This record gives sequence, structure tokens and C-alpha cells, in this order.
Amino acid sequence: MSDSLKPDTLDAKHDGDWQQRITAIKRWVAYINAEPPETWGPQQNAVVNGQLTAAQHVATSAAHQQHVTAVAQEIRDLQESDTETSTVRDDHD
Repeated sequence: MSDSLKPDTLDAKHDGDWQQRITAIKRWVAYINAEPPETWGPQQNAVVNGQLTAAQHVATSAAHQQHVTAVAQEIRDLQESDTETSTVRDDHD
């Protein structure tokens, strides 16, 4: 058992999200099998177009992307440093 319930709760949430996605996919497959493409085609196009529009509105500047990349690298470096430190400690214990 972990010291914190947060990881367990997050894992449970992800499992629930996964199950919801699978259920929605199965429902969509049943729907497109039962309805002609003329019915569901425009609906699917509207969803895809909405997603594309949303993605375009979230565009970030090159400077922001570089900043995010730099921060991510710093985090990876710290994690690697922590891993190396714990390995050295384990070797000396």
C-alpha cells in the first residue's frame, strides 16, 4: 500500500476514464452500423472540425514552446540526478 491515496485515486480515475471511452466507442460503432453514412457523416465531420478549430486556437508561440521544453529538460535532469543519488545510497547501504 502506498503512503498516499493520491496515486491510487488517480489510477482509479484513469481506469474509469478508460472504461468510459471504451463504452462511448462501442456505442458509436453500434450507431454507425445502425444508421446510414448520410446521417452520421455530417455529425462526425462537425466533431472533427470542432477539434481542429480548438487545436488551432490553442497555438502557442515559439518562445513558449522553447520555455516548456527547457523546463521539461530541467525536470528530467533533476529526476536523473535523484535516481543516480539513490543508486549511490543503495550501493553504500
